[in-house]
Amino acid sequence: MPDDDALRRHLLKLLDGRGAHVDFDGAVADLAAELRGVRPEGLPHSAWELVEHLRIALRDLVGFSRDPGHESPEWPAGYWPESAAPPDERAWDEALAAYRRHLDEMKALVADPGRDLTAPLPWSERATLLREALLAADHAAYHVGQLVLVRRLLGAWPAAAG
Repeated sequence: MPDDDALRRHLLKLLDGRGAHVDFDGAVADLAAELRGVRPEGLPHSAWELVEHLRIALRDLVGFSRDPGHESPEWPAGYWPESAAPPDERAWDEALAAYRRHLDEMKALVADPGRDLTAPLPWSERATLLREALLAADHAAYHVGQLVLVRRLLGAWPAAAG
């Protein structure tokens, strides 16, 4: 695309998740440690499972977008943690930090004017950086919404957040 600055700006905003819905940081803020591994009745995932799934999937999307030798986890088991609860506080903090780091990596790919957003990635017949960035944003929006639902059902969503 000859002048794709506007598209890049829109993609970066979309990846931040601060448009029409809460962003990742808002969804995980101040969640009590004892609730992170609880699956609300009727829902299949805990907050921990959703955070880890988001982290693993985003790491995969970033890796695929920049490395022809990248190997994705086994589908679907490799995209989910083995337990409903984090092993400890450190694991939770590390997962949050890693997700943010992977998000920054995806945003850096999108912001790089040397990368053609619409050209097929040389190692894929159908994937483009644009497709991978949109997939990352869409995936995050879906699961961040689930995080909000988990928190609401656990009575852990701030009343001021709406």
